[in-house]
Amino acid sequence: MIAHSVDDPLYYLYNFRQVLSWVGQRYADLLDHDEHGFIQMFGELPVPTQALLVRMVMRKGEWFRRDKLDYAEIGDVDVALVPLLALGWVATDAPLAVEQLWALLRKDELAGLFAGKIPRPRASKAELLEQLQALELVPRPLAQWCADFPTLILHWSRQPLCDRLRLLFFGNLYQSWSDFVLADLGVFRYEQVAFSDDSRALRQRAEVDLAMALHQCAERLEQGAAPAELLAAIAGLDVSNAWLARRRSRLLFNLGQHCERLGDWELALHIYSDCTHPEARIRRVRVYERSAQWQSAFALAQDMALAPANALERQALERMLPRLARKLGGPPQPRRRTSSVTLIELDLPAAMAAVGVEEAVRLHLEQQGGAAHYVENTLFNSLFGLLCWEAIFAPIPGAFFNPFQAGPQDLHDSDFQQRRGALFDTCLGRLDDGSYRQAIRDCHAAKQGLQSPFVFWQMLDEPLLEQALEHLPPEHLKACFLRLLQDIRANRAGMPDLIQFWPGQGGYRMVEVKGPGDRLQDNQLRWLEFCHVHGLPVAVCHVRWQATPA
Repeated sequence: MIAHSVDDPLYYLYNFRQVLSWVGQRYADLLDHDEHGFIQMFGELPVPTQALLVRMVMRKGEWFRRDKLDYAEIGDVDVALVPLLALGWVATDAPLAVEQLWALLRKDELAGLFAGKIPRPRASKAELLEQLQALELVPRPLAQWCADFPTLILHWSRQPLCDRLRLLFFGNLYQSWSDFVLADLGVFRYEQVAFSDDSRALRQRAEVDLAMALHQCAERLEQGAAPAELLAAIAGLDVSNAWLARRRSRLLFNLGQHCERLGDWELALHIYSDCTHPEARIRRVRVYERSAQWQSAFALAQDMALAPANALERQALERMLPRLARKLGGPPQPRRRTSSVTLIELDLPAAMAAVGVEEAVRLHLEQQGGAAHYVENTLFNSLFGLLCWEAIFAPIPGAFFNPFQAGPQDLHDSDFQQRRGALFDTCLGRLDDGSYRQAIRDCHAAKQGLQSPFVFWQMLDEPLLEQALEHLPPEHLKACFLRLLQDIRANRAGMPDLIQFWPGQGGYRMVEVKGPGDRLQDNQLRWLEFCHVHGLPVAVCHVRWQATPA
């Protein structure tokens, strides 16, 4: 599939046709009668009508003013509208609620339409909405709001159907039709992965409905819907699809956090108990603690400590258990001491604060000799992404299902590495036989600019790449890469801010920078502990700004 050139005025229509063809061929068994009928009837519409339909699909919402729908490539919009009106896909007499009317009309039009009915017609548009809502007016067609309004209000009723088709194509609803445009302009370029018959995000019609339900619940949560109401909406829905299970878990976790903010401890506990999010068990302990259920909190924390699910849990429990033991009046429990890390205390001129604390330290390090770079989470992730490109973009069934994917959909699944075990073994094996440097260089040249979940192209120029390959020992790289694979979501962040090389002398050092009042975050502490255990040179630099002389 190729994005149609934006030089063609009807580029968006050709792209939409490609989506319909793709979905019609690959998901025919999942489409219902209405969706099959839409695809067929769309193909029979006149080209101007097709173009107008797609223009509405690509715009936000389902309501449009006729006087805002003028496109040179379409010509006479009124003529193009006729088939859509005949099919009932567009209506001119659909009931409008005051909120929809308020969104479509200008402030002066609203003030004139409701003159004498609202107390403050000259108020701001936001205040006008409050006044209109206070009238408790029922929805009605535009003609009943205003018999001589100067333009039609059109209701496009097929947007939910088109959203389902977009979901089937992209596998999500956060990508949009603009991805075609960005691809054609070269803003985003994607690795081309071969698709098999198994390369589908959704395999049953029920999964399509669940994906839409999860998306709608997430939107309603942002709009302030009650958590209990949203929980009921997804209760009993099948989540055997790993991709959907992960999305359901994320939604449940957000619902649980919302309940915590509301102080609804009972519902929060209920939600977290049914949630597989990596932080759900920790949140359960915190809810018990925040609701003064000390014994329950301590018992759960002790049970978790027997087999922590991940490093994040282990770190949180090291803080929680001593605190909970004190709450229960038990004997003090020693907290595990963190590993010693080299500390740098640095006093820098206050004027350097203008460039930022990390850049100030980087400049200071370079003045001492060598080369220093601000890399934070980008360097080791990028080197991993280049070395393991073949494994990451392997055509594993279900991992890739549309041509606009920056990475595999199962990237954060627990079996991500296992499903590609032999490929990762081959890639990481290059660190043992010495071929990794050339493999990384070759990939850097061949894949330049392609979207990747790991590679930061703008940061990784050739000088930095060559310095990294010269100074970073392969055993250090392998240790970092294996840690990354253990938990990609948690471990791809928290790496030190700076890296320092000494060209010609060998050696390197990573430096985590902390300005006045700043402290180490949990994921940073975990990386520092890892570096200490595996012998990776790292230091923490505390910066103080020198007082300006009076």
